[in-house]
Amino acid sequence: MRASGGRAALFLLLAGFHLGCSPTVDLATALQVHDVSTGWFDAGIVNGQNKLVPQITFTLKNTSTVSLAVLQANALFHRVTEKDEWGSGFVTAADSKGLAPGSTTPALTIRSPRGYTGSEQSREEMLHNSHFVDAEVELFAKYGSAQWKRIGGYPITRRLIVK
Repeated sequence: MRASGGRAALFLLLAGFHLGCSPTVDLATALQVHDVSTGWFDAGIVNGQNKLVPQITFTLKNTSTVSLAVLQANALFHRVTEKDEWGSGFVTAADSKGLAPGSTTPALTIRSPRGYTGSEQSREEMLHNSHFVDAEVELFAKYGSAQWKRIGGYPITRRLIVK
């Protein structure tokens, strides 16, 4: 009888661990990206040159039935002529309290640290330079200890964003 009591205790212990774990949510369907705006942020003068960096601003809506704790977003920027990452940025979208079902984050902005510099042209002229190469951004999200999941891809619009 002692062996069966031990199995029962083990079963209850495992059941308790299972109930304590948060459910797995597919962020590709559980998050909606809204209010997307992209452009080239005026990063000011760096080393005596005008600098423009790609930027994306967006909100995330939780369409799942569970709260998404420690929700993070990552943006990978790349030039349209290249496959490799050109720059990236990261933001915490929701802390340990989580993003409740049906809730939307405040506006989130991610900028690449890399961009274009020029000293002879204005920032607006830089956007129309014949050597200017357009960029794109891929958005990824994760919550808790889940893996990163791609949630969207967007072109960077050729428009100047000032502070």
